[in-house]
Amino acid sequence: MKFAFFKGCKIPCYLEQYGTSTRAVLRTFGVRLIDLEFNCCGYPNRDINFEAFILSAARNLALAEKRRLDILTPCKCCYGSLKHAVHYLREHERLRRTINAELAGEGLSWNDTIRVKHLLTVLCDDIGLPALYASIKRPLSEISVAAHYGCHALRPSAVVHFDDPLAPSIFEDLIAATGARPVDWPRRLDCCGNPLRGRNDEISLDLMRTKLCDAEESGADCICTACTYCQIQFDEVQSEESAADESVPTVPSILYTQLLGISMGLPERKLGIRRNYLQIDKLRKSIK
Repeated sequence: MKFAFFKGCKIPCYLEQYGTSTRAVLRTFGVRLIDLEFNCCGYPNRDINFEAFILSAARNLALAEKRRLDILTPCKCCYGSLKHAVHYLREHERLRRTINAELAGEGLSWNDTIRVKHLLTVLCDDIGLPALYASIKRPLSEISVAAHYGCHALRPSAVVHFDDPLAPSIFEDLIAATGARPVDWPRRLDCCGNPLRGRNDEISLDLMRTKLCDAEESGADCICTACTYCQIQFDEVQSEESAADESVPTVPSILYTQLLGISMGLPERKLGIRRNYLQIDKLRKSIK
């Protein structure tokens, strides 16, 4: 099994551990991740220049098509962006012709022959929960984990086709496979606040604090993410805010690939645990 690996822009620069832990985990299941000369998913241009957004996303899709590879991305923002592009290209013939005319200059074209998949879907459906359960060497039975779904993979469901947008369960199923206890928390589907960072920091931080309080009150030892932006918000930004304001609750965040990798007995250095700003003391004690 192999995929074109779409890391997006943030992982190489700000969240290297998401890329390395994804590779480490998938390698154990025989999944090959192929690096192509991808560009940005186009999301930053979506509300500025719609056609530029579609062209950016379509070029990535066309590159994968040329190699006859489905795309796997760990970032839910990139996933949503690429899925939106596929939707618009399918629905609008004139847009499709315009974009393909631009791509022709590189000898590329979009023909809708490959699929875009998020990492969690690949783990749950392509690899399968039975294989995940069988891979566990250190069940994390002492840990309670709050799954943070993020926004871009769930909505609009008619475009992204990820899970039930109102009652998703894929993330809790994957957390349970590690032996950890998924936490039922009221605000699990709320935005993390990161999209507003730099535009309205007050609202961005308020959204984050509200979620952290809810996770803490629901008994979570940590929050688990599967999105680049959400992890940055709950790890780096939370660390900065907690240091500046003691009233901010501290609920460490961990990437799902790190959580799974730990339960599989993979070395911490391959999972990039030390790169996280906030360490999960209870988790570390439970695996010693």
